[in-house]
Amino acid sequence: MTPDTPTYERPHVLLMVETSIAYGRGILTGITRWLRSHRRWSMYLEQHELGASPPAWLADWHGDGVICRVTAPQVAAILEQSKIPVVDLNDLHDDLGFDHIWSDHRAIGQLAAEHMIDRGFRRLGFCGFSDQRWSTLRLEGACERATASGLTVEVFESDWFGPRAPDWERSQEHLKAWLQTFARPFAVIACNDLRGQQVLDAARRAGLAVPEEVGVIGVDDDALLCNLCDPPLSSVRCNPEEIGYRAAERLDELMAARRDPPRGARPPGGTELLVPPLGVTTRQSTDILAIADPQLAAVLRMIRERACDGLTIRELVRHSGLSRTKLERLFRDALGRTLQQEIRGMQIKRARELLAETDLPLEKITPLVGFSQASYLSHAFKREVGESPRDYRRRAQAGK
Repeated sequence: MTPDTPTYERPHVLLMVETSIAYGRGILTGITRWLRSHRRWSMYLEQHELGASPPAWLADWHGDGVICRVTAPQVAAILEQSKIPVVDLNDLHDDLGFDHIWSDHRAIGQLAAEHMIDRGFRRLGFCGFSDQRWSTLRLEGACERATASGLTVEVFESDWFGPRAPDWERSQEHLKAWLQTFARPFAVIACNDLRGQQVLDAARRAGLAVPEEVGVIGVDDDALLCNLCDPPLSSVRCNPEEIGYRAAERLDELMAARRDPPRGARPPGGTELLVPPLGVTTRQSTDILAIADPQLAAVLRMIRERACDGLTIRELVRHSGLSRTKLERLFRDALGRTLQQEIRGMQIKRARELLAETDLPLEKITPLVGFSQASYLSHAFKREVGESPRDYRRRAQAGK
């Protein structure tokens, strides 16, 4: 490097993004993706919880830029006074005057409602938090989609934080009582995955079968939380990585404009970008068509619970109280497939999960999914899936 060569100094950037939830970590992943193909920053990650008070040193910090998820009015006031470029990612306030990038919460609610309507549910509920702006917007989106199909949405809300927030047991009893007001089957759209877990717990307390009597969907697709639920929770996939990527991209533009402002140009800032959801990850909590016939719903529940335990059609007939001919006809009319096809489908589904998520040999998997011999399972698997168990495992695990 010659003496005349300008030295490159990395911009000093503060990231105020929570890492305790998958959404915040997704945003950080998106920021990282942008940095890998652009200029690097000198970064400090301030891991505050959402709603936390600003750090005492923030008013005296003289950096180059801020990406902030914990933006509250008191934080916004400090950042506004500092004149440092800010990209705001908060979900509670949309009028703080900064560039604002956040999820399209109405579109999220619409997508969740559409998922339930497509599965045949005609009675819909929304379980949200009354003190959260993002929850209200998701409710509005769900109601818009329901109205377009001639449906209405029953609403249950309570405070998430603060002195008015009920304790766990009292809240769950209220939620249980609300669920018991619905005619079955019905569907509940939870404002996020945590709320979805609470709905599933209340459904269990109420003796409601999921998904046969009540389907439940959450938002955020936090895989750890969704799979911890019983049964695993379907969830709308937001796009926090795209939010993080766009935030880094926009902050770099703002910092560049501050270093070398275009002649006669207004200072940039105050724009809004809504990032739409990616889709729905379907898990067991909505993996069904809504069935109004209680006898048929009971049969479906038995298949889901015992298909891998040697369940026979004779047991299903005895459980239903119907003749085999009538039960088969009802099943075909409602679902377009036979009882045996439904049992086999559940067995193959479980085999796929074990092949993708474990290293168990096929001989060990065979009894776990209700087959007597590995060769029978291999033949049925290839017929249903279109490839051998070995090829499926190789492809599924390569994508991890």
